[in-house]
Amino acid sequence: MTTTRGEHPHEDHTRKPDVGANVPSDPPGGHSGSVAPAGHFAPRPPGQGDKRVSVMMLSGALAVGLGIAAATIPVPYVVERAGPTFNTLDRSGDTPVITVTGHETYPAKGNLDLTTVYVEGGPTSPVSIFGALGAWLDGSKSVYPQEQIYPTGTTKEQAEEQSSVAMTTSQENAVASALKELNIPFGQQLQAAGLSSGSPSAGKIENDDIFETINGKPITSLAVVQDELAAGKGAPVTLVVQRGGQSVTQTITPKDNGSGRYILGIMLKSLFSFPFDVKISLDKVGGPSAGLMFSLGIIDTLTPGDMTGGKHIAGTGTISPDGSVGPIGGIRQKMLGARAGGATLFLAPADNCDEVTGNVPAGMQVVKVQNLDQARSAVELAGSGQDTAGLPSCANN
Repeated sequence: MTTTRGEHPHEDHTRKPDVGANVPSDPPGGHSGSVAPAGHFAPRPPGQGDKRVSVMMLSGALAVGLGIAAATIPVPYVVERAGPTFNTLDRSGDTPVITVTGHETYPAKGNLDLTTVYVEGGPTSPVSIFGALGAWLDGSKSVYPQEQIYPTGTTKEQAEEQSSVAMTTSQENAVASALKELNIPFGQQLQAAGLSSGSPSAGKIENDDIFETINGKPITSLAVVQDELAAGKGAPVTLVVQRGGQSVTQTITPKDNGSGRYILGIMLKSLFSFPFDVKISLDKVGGPSAGLMFSLGIIDTLTPGDMTGGKHIAGTGTISPDGSVGPIGGIRQKMLGARAGGATLFLAPADNCDEVTGNVPAGMQVVKVQNLDQARSAVELAGSGQDTAGLPSCANN
């Protein structure tokens, strides 16, 4: 990570004070009620002019001070603008973005660009009122209330850590989804990483428990757990977990999440065991939204030929180990950044279609995708030089 967020345009009528412009000078005719000979000025009471000048100068100084304060005091808004793109088939500085050790690789041409967004505001880089107003008036930027992006109370350190963890997780998921797409076996375990509020597993499942079986079936992926819960329709399940080197058996009754899906209320993370090493190197980029493009870059690196046919393709989307593509934030800015970088075909998560429609840059085709297989097929079709007009878009099914 999404919540659809809207812009609220405003007109800026703020004017900076013209320092000293309102400080009056004595007119040649002198003060009211006094008459002076030609070429002379009537004397004024000692200190009277000085007081008027001092008051007006003080007012001007206060206005300037208020203007400076308004420009520096942060406001509770976040501004998003297009960031740079990075070709997953190329290098980041002196290092390849994707490096594979222990498996044959194949040079790939063309571009499979991941896209980024610069974020100003929140705990990491506060934005001023002038910055927010300027962004409101700039059609290439978006302004959102801070709480839509960062939970209340989030610190700079927490935001940076969450972004870093999300990037690491997206890279691991990208490797898993790419190997699954290529039918290359790998190991996967699910580990408890916390419980949701009101979880039916409270008091039975602890953090770091590793799932072994559910109703006697080995848990090799999240899909095994989901399928068993769906088949049971709320019936109790027997879960065996590994805790401190020992197997612990628990019986848990799942609950309906309100939409007819039964859950155990456990937050999970995946532990992978890959048959070879895949390293992704990309400095100063965080978050989960590069997962889809990492996956495609890994597939192109591990397979003969040139999947893109030398074409310039970009995209975005989270990726899960099973290849599902999820929605992301800032897609308007990412499409603009992709087009500015030269992309003519853009892969967008289907769940972002409401933000894509009406915001596609001129000269670029956007293809909606729900999973890695669809994204790979779209890239291969474009790379083969065939007509891509029939690919799914946010305007059709």
